[in-house]
Amino acid sequence: MHAQNGVQSFAHRCRVYYEDTDAGGIVYYVNYLKFMERARTECLRDLGFAQSTLAGEGLLFVVHSAEARYHAPARLDDELLVSAQVIELNRASLRFRQQVRRAVDDVLLCEGQFLVACVRADNLKPRAIPQALRTAFAVLGGTGTSKAGE
Repeated sequence: MHAQNGVQSFAHRCRVYYEDTDAGGIVYYVNYLKFMERARTECLRDLGFAQSTLAGEGLLFVVHSAEARYHAPARLDDELLVSAQVIELNRASLRFRQQVRRAVDDVLLCEGQFLVACVRADNLKPRAIPQALRTAFAVLGGTGTSKAGE
């Protein structure tokens, strides 16, 4: 999946299950946040970093803030494409732009931005993102080591 600026972004495929829907048969709004969380986790794994390994090394990523906009509903059995693109990379945090699209027709269902902080596992205080991760995230986002576009 390519982002609008031509940078390669990560995409995770998932399916809508009955448990994801509300009484009206559409995806319950908070479940889009779960889909996007899974895409960020799979993106990290695709870059060669498992969250369980990082936690064992004393590093966690936590969501500092989230923003979501809903455009159209997903329904039971829909296959979804959930993208994750790094748009800002700072010393101890990064910002993701994410979209959830229906795979069959590429309709945008939900989009959002997430500020994710790097913290120490023992005390949850901010810590610098290790260089290997910074390099991987920079390649994913097409950014240097600062805000995209700067």
